[in-house]
Amino acid sequence: MTERMEFIRLDPRQLAFDIDGVVADIMTTFIDMANARLPKANFKYDDIVDFELSRCFNLDRAIIWEILEVLLDRPQDLPIAPLPHAVPVLTRLAQAHPLLFVTARDKAEPIFTWLTNTLPEVPPADIKVIATGDPDLKLAYLQDHNITHFVEDRLETCFQLARHGIQPLLFDQPWNRRPHSFPVVYTWQDVARLLWQET
Repeated sequence: MTERMEFIRLDPRQLAFDIDGVVADIMTTFIDMANARLPKANFKYDDIVDFELSRCFNLDRAIIWEILEVLLDRPQDLPIAPLPHAVPVLTRLAQAHPLLFVTARDKAEPIFTWLTNTLPEVPPADIKVIATGDPDLKLAYLQDHNITHFVEDRLETCFQLARHGIQPLLFDQPWNRRPHSFPVVYTWQDVARLLWQET
């Protein structure tokens, strides 16, 4: 973490999370599915240096969208793992306050099912998923829920939120390592430290 992170105090009531690339390791599953389609390609996670996948891989756009549609429509049926330490941190957080997730997915139900399966100790009633269908629409929903801090992996969304007074916490990923001034969380252990000030 950067030094600046040490001065952030997170209020769980005003904190929300993106899902893909923050909670769900969707890109590892994408890579596995792409390599299964084109075994000689040998795509790697660190190849994803841009949020626009067609700029990262020599893959037909139709193939990219075929894979993404499966990931979006049936996450509960795929081997999508949570990112390390996400489950214990979110489970502990849910003991104090319901969890709010705001995603650019266009349907909430499939990823809600994935979350309830992934967080078995969290009552489904304590998990709320808002699917905006567009990353640029997250802002309005976060404002409606009085969110002051949002954990996000898309750098463009972070810039938008910051312009409107919401503090983004950028979850480090290969596709967001460009110049910015936002606090970065590298792991869910970093999130835990900000929540509970534990070393």
